[in-house]
Amino acid sequence: MCDWMRQSAEALRPLYDLMAKEVLASRVIHTDDTPVDVLDRQTLGGTTKTGRFWVYVGDEDHPQIVFDYTPNRSRDGPMAFLKNWGKENCVYLQADAFGGYDGIYAGDAGGNVTEVACMAHCRRKFYDARNSDIATATQALAHIRRLYDVEDMAKKLAAEESGGGDPQLRWRKLVAQRLRLREQLAVPRLNEFEKYLASRQIKNGGQVIPKSPIGQAITYAINQWKALCVYTTDGELNIDNNIAERALRRIAVGRNNWTFLGSDTGGHTAAVLFALVATCERHRVNPFEYLRDVLTRIAAHPMNHLADLLPNRWQSATR
Repeated sequence: MCDWMRQSAEALRPLYDLMAKEVLASRVIHTDDTPVDVLDRQTLGGTTKTGRFWVYVGDEDHPQIVFDYTPNRSRDGPMAFLKNWGKENCVYLQADAFGGYDGIYAGDAGGNVTEVACMAHCRRKFYDARNSDIATATQALAHIRRLYDVEDMAKKLAAEESGGGDPQLRWRKLVAQRLRLREQLAVPRLNEFEKYLASRQIKNGGQVIPKSPIGQAITYAINQWKALCVYTTDGELNIDNNIAERALRRIAVGRNNWTFLGSDTGGHTAAVLFALVATCERHRVNPFEYLRDVLTRIAAHPMNHLADLLPNRWQSATR
């Protein structure tokens, strides 16, 4: 990795640490991970190993996006980042079904963390299995579509009530509409969906073989059912984890260009820069203009006013 990128990341590290602190003040965090090839300098011949980028997306009151890099996909990554998160209050972590999070939900990281599963992951299982049992897959996808219809309805009503103006007012309206409509519509639809899935299993008189692709999709949904339904209890929760997946997409695209990281140090450097760029994009701030401005100011900027340089609060010195 270029020296100037490493030097820039070092200069921006205090800002990154503040962003991480803000994310950890969130009541709801979205997380996901993706692999990356890393040059293994311990071996001869330029072979690579697999490292991991993790993303942590803060809630609406703490709108930062932070990336973390680890040399592998062990539970140590999220366990270390989320240590003591939720120690004072009940919090929610929305993620996929990766077993490395189980310890966090069990309190091993020191917090009271509730698991929120991702309906998009559940939907993908049925979509991928559609060729093995088109009738069951189509019916399951229709049930999920009805759940997303409720979300679309809440968004529409919130936009109408807020007049499309103040984002904070629109968010409050959305939270209220989500909770109301989920209780009225989504909960009964989830109950119908659960009964349908159970009815397709052989043990309940159905015809779906457990080890078939569609059987595995049903098993995944049933095993995750409690966590899949948590979103209906709180309007601040999302039905899926797509916000974290979208944040990681820049890395998936980038891998086609830079192929691999030069070292684990390069991974930590990239995490800082990814975090700032992703948060800029979340707030519709031009990343190039932001970084150019902040890098010229941060060395002389008072540490007790460092929050003024966060992407969501930034005002260019040239304005």
